[in-house]
Amino acid sequence: MVVYNFKKIGPVPSAGDMVDIVLTRTQRKTPTVIHPGYKISRIRSFYMRKVKFTQQTIQERLGNIVEQFPRLNDIHPFYADLMNILYDRDHYKLALGQINTAKGLIDSLSRDYIRLLKYGDSLYRCKQLKRAALGRMCTILKRQKAAFAYLEEVRKHLSRLPALDPHTRTLLVTGYPNVGKSSFMNKVTRANVDVQPYAFTTKSLFVGHMDHRYLRWQVIDTPGILDHPLDQRNTIEMQAITALAHLQCAVLYFVDASENCGYTVEQQCSLFKSIKPLFANKQLVLVVNKVDAQPWETLDPSKKSMIEALTSGSDCTLMTMSNVTEQGVMEVKSCACDKLLQARVDARVVGKKVDGVINRLQVFHPERRDGEEREAYIPESVERARRMGKVGGVGQGRKPKMSRKGYAVTKADLEEGEEGDVNMADGEARKTERDLMWENGGPGVYSMDYRKNYDLPDPEHKFDAIPEIMDGKNIADFIDPDIDAKLAALEAEEDQRIAELEAKRMAEEPESDLDSEEEETVAEIRSRKLAMRQESRINRKQNTPVMPRQVRGRRKDKHDKAALDPKNIEEHLESVGVETKGILARGRKRDRSRGPKPADVGTDMDTSVDTAGMSKGAVKKMKKERAASAKREQSLARSHSRPREPSQVGLRDEDMAKKATKKDMAAKRSWAGFSGEGDHRKTVHLVKWMNTGKKRNGTHNKR
Repeated sequence: MVVYNFKKIGPVPSAGDMVDIVLTRTQRKTPTVIHPGYKISRIRSFYMRKVKFTQQTIQERLGNIVEQFPRLNDIHPFYADLMNILYDRDHYKLALGQINTAKGLIDSLSRDYIRLLKYGDSLYRCKQLKRAALGRMCTILKRQKAAFAYLEEVRKHLSRLPALDPHTRTLLVTGYPNVGKSSFMNKVTRANVDVQPYAFTTKSLFVGHMDHRYLRWQVIDTPGILDHPLDQRNTIEMQAITALAHLQCAVLYFVDASENCGYTVEQQCSLFKSIKPLFANKQLVLVVNKVDAQPWETLDPSKKSMIEALTSGSDCTLMTMSNVTEQGVMEVKSCACDKLLQARVDARVVGKKVDGVINRLQVFHPERRDGEEREAYIPESVERARRMGKVGGVGQGRKPKMSRKGYAVTKADLEEGEEGDVNMADGEARKTERDLMWENGGPGVYSMDYRKNYDLPDPEHKFDAIPEIMDGKNIADFIDPDIDAKLAALEAEEDQRIAELEAKRMAEEPESDLDSEEEETVAEIRSRKLAMRQESRINRKQNTPVMPRQVRGRRKDKHDKAALDPKNIEEHLESVGVETKGILARGRKRDRSRGPKPADVGTDMDTSVDTAGMSKGAVKKMKKERAASAKREQSLARSHSRPREPSQVGLRDEDMAKKATKKDMAAKRSWAGFSGEGDHRKTVHLVKWMNTGKKRNGTHNKR
């Protein structure tokens, strides 16, 4: 399980990109249209919304950056010291602090300008305050250019760090450069670390994983360490020192006995003594590597005694190994894993939790009840099967032979038996269903007899035929030979009852006064009404445009039979059985009785109203109002109710009624799809002073 996953840290944009992101999002997510004619409260809220949205966007972005980066005081000391070595703890904290300070400055700046916008007295003043607020916010962001760039480089490097767990079972490989640490890691894990014949090929920590005793282990390959004071070690060496200092693990210290690494045995032993304090409370294995080039038995006695002296006085195990011949590789791995596993178990036993578990356990030690020897009992059937070679291991005399019928014939089959069949032991081996199938015709011919699997009190009854007489009675007596005739009689009785029920229902219906011809006409009318209803339902589902009322039902061309044509109306009514005598005359009379047309009203007005002394525009306006009033009167005559006075609907006067209508239209924009101030639209403004007179070269966007 990986405790810290630094790959999830999001990218840190540069200062310029951050400004573009914030301003673009503000432009997309807030309204963009405002006019001087709006109320001052609306203008103030318009610009206050922009300032507040910009501040919230910046706060969200900077807050995510500060939260995603790890806090050095909250993470494992190994990672805290590793980040101090790689990125400098002070510089890292300073960069995050600057980002956090910028977020606070922008918050206070937003509050100040929103307070000023509340007292803006014009659109121009509010707009300038908004520009000043956004400009100062962007200036604060641009000043963090260095912090953004530094944190982005830290994020890239953090994402490349090995994902290791400081709390799991770990083997740590250390030693001088080029002593075989990476080669050992490639042998025991699935990692693929670069191996080259020169020093400091490994410049950072590498992690590999392996399985031992059904447990997952991680192996850490560290860069080489040189023997000099701590303050003179570089960043590469300090990574290995940090891992040794903070990880609870088993340490494998590699020593090159052949000295092909470029360092003598004395130097390697001196390095062991200088970093020995880091091995405290850790399981240590001293590995003498490259014994293929310099065998341990032929090593110089002085060097051998020097290496053996390192293991004295401490819990250190000395082992030899060769990566080339793989001699002792698995033994070193097993020894280190077992030592670490035993140490972890001992640490848990010493802990306080073990007492609570041990108190719930009870261990029994069985004791002999007497001095009699009781040998193991082997049933006679098992002994017979062993003698026949049916059970037991191959070394105990079992014959590993079985039937191979149905399989392809091999050379071994031909040698053991005829026709590729293996001999069974004395013919007493149990035959499987496959054997029986091939003996009785093969697939498609053989039918399995399931009677042999019957569970009966007397197994001898499994294959008996079904008896004709049982318990003194003939089984055939329980089968009715007249069952078909009885079933036919039952069905006939059912049909007869249904017919009687229908006749009873017909007798209950009241008698009709219509004769047979009239009843046929009524049935036809009903069927046609049903057909018309179905046709209307079908037409209603079609995606066809709705015709205007003025032309609906009228004749459009010579090929169209209009539904409102007099002849078509008469034919339709006669087809459904309706009397059509005088119906058209009544319809024309009703149409004429609806009153004069708007044109006639205008003509009457011209004769009844004195227009002397009135301008043409006034006369035209009066005619228009009179025509509209006549139309409205005709419409109101057909409506359910007339409009009431403002006082009747809860309003004071006409001015309040106009305001209510205006607010109603403004509210309808939200659901009727009307355009509002948040919609982006570009219109052509033909300003008179910009589009009159001769056009000269240059721009004409200002006076």
